[in-house]
Amino acid sequence: MSSQMSVHDEIREQHKKTKDMTLQGKLSYFWYYYKIHAIVAILVIIFIISFVRQLMTHKEYGFYAAFINAVSYEPNDETPAAWAEEFLEYSGLDPDAYQVYIDTSVTISEDMGSPYAASNREKLVVMMQVGEIDTLISDTETFEGYAQVEYFYDLETIFSPEELAPYQAYLYYTDAATFNREEDDILNKEEAQQAVYAQDIDHTDPSAMTDPVAVGICIPAAGNKLADAGYYDYLTDNNTTFQGHPSQAVLGIPVSNQEPQLVLKFLEYLGVVQAAR
Repeated sequence: MSSQMSVHDEIREQHKKTKDMTLQGKLSYFWYYYKIHAIVAILVIIFIISFVRQLMTHKEYGFYAAFINAVSYEPNDETPAAWAEEFLEYSGLDPDAYQVYIDTSVTISEDMGSPYAASNREKLVVMMQVGEIDTLISDTETFEGYAQVEYFYDLETIFSPEELAPYQAYLYYTDAATFNREEDDILNKEEAQQAVYAQDIDHTDPSAMTDPVAVGICIPAAGNKLADAGYYDYLTDNNTTFQGHPSQAVLGIPVSNQEPQLVLKFLEYLGVVQAAR
């Protein structure tokens, strides 16, 4: 009872101190004694509003394109977002329900022991397995690593000959006869890579393979948005080769993609279909 009275008396005392104050004085008094409480309350309110707003406005990815090792000499900070907005309209996806994301941030180095590279390889594997990535574009060496563990569709099994006709000369093949059946082995073990990569193989020539599988589409070095933005220019500028042939940007479709037709729309948007013709 005494503790209750003491609290009551304290409230009465505070009321006496402030009842004759001006509004500015009351605000100053309140701020002096209760500013910590006020700041905490404001931060909590801001967090709640932000969380609710994000929850209400969140949209699922209708299309997610990952560009791996997409180095450019030109400043392209705004390019991915601009392309995403344009392709959202071009694709016909419902803008009220979906968003498009073009990720150019992932870099995988040639250093197999790099923790950063290992983390990015693991991230890509998980994202492709759960179906988050709709299409992947990378340099030839990186692309072949994922092709060897069968992460990409055989394009000739999901598209008709008519749909693939504009890209026929740009199809990228991998040799199923060289597949290493140990899961992810070639992605993480340098010895496994060397055993496959030491061979001289032209990935645009299926006749040079024992069991060719069309798993990708090579992006021409000119005449499309990717080339105009300067992505992957370093491959030709540095005369980069892989398995005895020039390295280039290659597009593939992860087998977890449930709507591969959208990738054809993406190729059209990039202008690759015109370049291929």
